[in-house]
Amino acid sequence: MRLIVSALAAGACLAGAVAPAIARTSAKAPDRFDGTWSVEVITESGSCDRAYRYGVIIENGQARYAGGGDFTVTGRVQPSGAVRATISRGDAAAQVVGRLGQGMGNGNWTTSGSTSCKGRWNAERRG
Repeated sequence: MRLIVSALAAGACLAGAVAPAIARTSAKAPDRFDGTWSVEVITESGSCDRAYRYGVIIENGQARYAGGGDFTVTGRVQPSGAVRATISRGDAAAQVVGRLGQGMGNGNWTTSGSTSCKGRWNAERRG
């Protein structure tokens, strides 16, 4: 479960974590949120670790963890900046919602499965 919470910086939201999310099928100009983001994940309730910070890469509205791992990520950043994603590993999953803006973003997350946790995330654009 700790790895699921870690991936939230994916996903954040963004989805993001770890495996590429579902790719867009149409070719278009880069999304305004494309780039590298640093995401801080904070646990507000439950037995998950207190805080994490991870890199997330967004490409064409799809987020992926900047590192490696064995997570499944589905979700995206909408052109409006709205973030909705699911990050899962085994029977554990985290639902991520929030919004990205100009150079920053934030939102909430909750887990399901054998460990129940919830909290918030904050993102800052790095490149």
